[in-house]
Amino acid sequence: MKTWVQNHLNVGLIVGVLFVVLTYLLVSQQAGTAGSTRVVTTVAQWLADKQLNEGSSEEVASTDARQIQDKQLIQDPSETEAVTTKVMCSMEERLSDYCELDGDVRIRGRAWSVDIVPSSGSSSERRAWKIRPYSRRSATQVDLLNVTQLQGPDGAPACTVTYSKPAIIFALGGYTGNVFHDHADVLLPLFYLSRQYGREVQLLVINRVQPWWLGKYRLALRAMSRYDVVNLDGDTHVRCFRRVTVGLRLHKDFGIVPERVPGGLRLAMPDFTRFLREAYALPRGAAASPAREPHQRPRLMLIQRQPHRRFLNEKEIVRAAEEAGFEVVVTELRFDAAVDEQARLVNSFDAILGLHGAGMTNEVFLPPGGVLIQVVPLGKLDLMARVEYGEPAAEMGLKYLCYNITVQESSLLEALGPDDPAITDPDSVHRRGWAALYDIYLTKQDVRLDIARFSLTLAEAMDHLRSQ
Repeated sequence: MKTWVQNHLNVGLIVGVLFVVLTYLLVSQQAGTAGSTRVVTTVAQWLADKQLNEGSSEEVASTDARQIQDKQLIQDPSETEAVTTKVMCSMEERLSDYCELDGDVRIRGRAWSVDIVPSSGSSSERRAWKIRPYSRRSATQVDLLNVTQLQGPDGAPACTVTYSKPAIIFALGGYTGNVFHDHADVLLPLFYLSRQYGREVQLLVINRVQPWWLGKYRLALRAMSRYDVVNLDGDTHVRCFRRVTVGLRLHKDFGIVPERVPGGLRLAMPDFTRFLREAYALPRGAAASPAREPHQRPRLMLIQRQPHRRFLNEKEIVRAAEEAGFEVVVTELRFDAAVDEQARLVNSFDAILGLHGAGMTNEVFLPPGGVLIQVVPLGKLDLMARVEYGEPAAEMGLKYLCYNITVQESSLLEALGPDDPAITDPDSVHRRGWAALYDIYLTKQDVRLDIARFSLTLAEAMDHLRSQ
């Protein structure tokens, strides 16, 4: 009798346990299907669903998580919803070629290919463009991207990574590595193209990318996009977007035309310099004024170049600037210096004095109301100096002063003699091309300023600061 009771109790216990498990599974299934019919089976899918459900495309903090997400296979957007296709490619502007693409856009970095895929059931005329994604089409050493509008979805590469945010494709190489071109050709156009997205944009870089360049300007790039820059060189993924800008466009050699900024933002150069001050945490937003701060002498940075285009009478120049009321510091800016450190250094000054060259680009870090004094060497270089540095300085809210040297102030007079064509006929050197111009006027020339004449420019700079 006891054995019979024990057997029935054991059976009852087993049945009870099975009932509880079955109830749990039914409730779990209902809870899982109430919000979505998608079954999550991998960590990668969970990451994707989490971002989708939160309505945010925040970058996953973990590097491992990013790698997992990068490897997932996601259904093609053309199979999930209709996509409106819009293609606009411009190859007629003075400086740049670019495309604006809306729709199902698929990027294959290794193939240097960007495809626009029509929605299922639709077709379009096949069209193709070759776009140099660098901002100056004259940079012929930058390869061409093949942008193709396909006739239909058949044969289109399958997406391996799909993004909800827009993208901008830009190239390095070209003239980058020179601080002027780093800012004029890349950072400035990236700034006014990305601003409309409020940092919700994916930057894609291509063309023999040098990691040191991305590291050097990481703070500025991070201020444009909250996501790591993706290097397309050799990239095996098919990266899919709904909106892509292919290539950067220049409004002018170094500047912004407010009416041409995408998104109707009407940005201008003061917006760019303010952006840089914020990116590099620069403290000064206004130059010193002796009228407001009579006990503080305005600070002047004299940029001394190495090994050519040097001021031969540096000590005399410093003395003249001090007599004009400046505190003067002579510096030789290094190419390998950290940008944020150099930016903070420049921002501590109220005026920059230097010979024409890439060092003048540091004007972007001067506080508004400051002064840029550009000394232009012999060789009819004043137009280039004004376009590259003078006009941008004025648009930034700086006082621009140009000092064109005379023949007597150039070392070329003694080196070549008064009858050399480089002295008597600079146009003949220009006709020989950039290499000859650079070699003679920008490599072999130093300057000895006429202090009495130059003192007038220093006085004008000080008058401007006093008027602030």
